[in-house]
Amino acid sequence: MTHEFQVQVYYEDTDMAGVVYHANYLKFIERARSDWVRGIGVDQNALREIEGIVFVLRRIEADFRAPARFEDALVVTTTTGAVSGVRLVLHQEVLRDGELLFSAEVTLVAMTLDGQPTRLPQQIRRRVN
Repeated sequence: MTHEFQVQVYYEDTDMAGVVYHANYLKFIERARSDWVRGIGVDQNALREIEGIVFVLRRIEADFRAPARFEDALVVTTTTGAVSGVRLVLHQEVLRDGELLFSAEVTLVAMTLDGQPTRLPQQIRRRVN
C-alpha cells in the first residue's frame, strides 16, 4: 500500500535561486511519515506515554534527482519495505507531476525512553505488513 502526502513548496523552503534547499526534502518526508503513521492508526503520543516506545531514525539513504522549485505542488509517497522485530524500512519518494525528484530509504527502530532497542508492538507489525 502506498501512502501519499501533499506538499506545497513555499518561499521559505527555497534558496536564493528559488530551488528547494536540500535539507527541506528531509522535512517533507518526515511530515509524510508522521501522516503515514497516523493513517495506519498509530497514536505516537500514546505509544510513548503508555508503552514507553518511540520511533528513532537509524539510517537514511537519499538520492537527489531533480530540483523542486518555489510554488511547486509535490507528492510524497511512502511504502513499507522490510519489517523486523525492532526495525522498519520505508521507501519514500518526492514527485512533481509524476516526475521523481528525490528518493530515500529510511530505517526506523523502536526504542524505549531510556534509549534501548525494543520490539515493535505486534499491532504495529500487523498494520505495516
